[in-house]
Amino acid sequence: MNKFLKFVFFTCFLILACCSDNSTDSNSDTTIEEPIIPYDLTLQINIIGQTDSFPNGDGSGLITCSANATDAVNYEFRFGSGVTEQSESGQIEYTYTDQGINSYTIYVYAYSSTGHYTSTFYTFDLFVEAQTPEASWSEEFNYNGAIDSNIWTHEIGNGEWGWGNGESQYYTSSLDNVRVEDGLLKITAKREDIAGFEYTSARIISRDKYEFQYGRVDIRAKLPTGGGTWPALWLLGANHSEVGWPACGEIDIMEHWGHNPTVISSALHTLSSYTNTVNHAETIVPDYDQEFHVYSMDWDENRIQFFVDDVLYYTYNPSPKTDENWPFDQEAFFILNVAVGGSWFDIDPEFSESTMEVDYIRIYQ
Repeated sequence: MNKFLKFVFFTCFLILACCSDNSTDSNSDTTIEEPIIPYDLTLQINIIGQTDSFPNGDGSGLITCSANATDAVNYEFRFGSGVTEQSESGQIEYTYTDQGINSYTIYVYAYSSTGHYTSTFYTFDLFVEAQTPEASWSEEFNYNGAIDSNIWTHEIGNGEWGWGNGESQYYTSSLDNVRVEDGLLKITAKREDIAGFEYTSARIISRDKYEFQYGRVDIRAKLPTGGGTWPALWLLGANHSEVGWPACGEIDIMEHWGHNPTVISSALHTLSSYTNTVNHAETIVPDYDQEFHVYSMDWDENRIQFFVDDVLYYTYNPSPKTDENWPFDQEAFFILNVAVGGSWFDIDPEFSESTMEVDYIRIYQ
């Protein structure tokens, strides 16, 4: 045998010997772990507040999740938008915040002790109620007795020619006509002789105490009833004492006349449109005297909008804006009153008394 063949034979012998030495024997510590794959995975989603009437929940956006699988030791929930949460028990809570009704899909991954997994998903619709912004100013009437003199001033008497409208009442500061009680401002018009007049009521203003420019105003109120009643929630420009009416501008958030029940009116009085103004609109509120409603105005430098219970029914937006049609670029103050009678309508001879109740006034700026 030549030297080359001997070398090849010896090399092969060494290789076979090494392979034999590296083979698995009964004393070796090296083992191959068998994979454990979870199975029978279930996922349940509970929408908080879900009923037949509210199938998409109570508006909180809160849900609870329950996942379970055989041989699982940990669960990963994926809620969307890259949000993940871990749970060893398979139980977890989550709150969605996107407002309105939205469709969501939750994925859950069940992991075993060997890191293997199985997954499933669940799709559902969820309602999240819009968050109410914080009011920049409010009068909540959370006190009892006389009105807050830091905010309000009584206007007394019958004014000039019945406050410019031929009204028949005499405004007083009596608690019989205006008081705060049970969290409500109550202005009561009543048949009562005083100072030569047959009716009394109240009119309060915030002039020089609270004035503001721009923002949304919400006033929750229940209105009086009876032919001859004339409740109003309104604003006058803060320069009223200097320039007079209508140059100061008037914004009537809500007016109602008892002889025309169910009709609610909003109007703007300016130098270009006053007395029988053309800048107005009406809407119907059938239960105005039985239920509280929110009468709103949204005012900015471009337009003024009017709502009842968040339903828009009038927008005032003159173009081009002039001093005659847009004096609404300055601060204004509140007036709340219930008049009785006017130059263009009669008072029901059977009228005795009726009350306007105001729950709150809130401004959002």
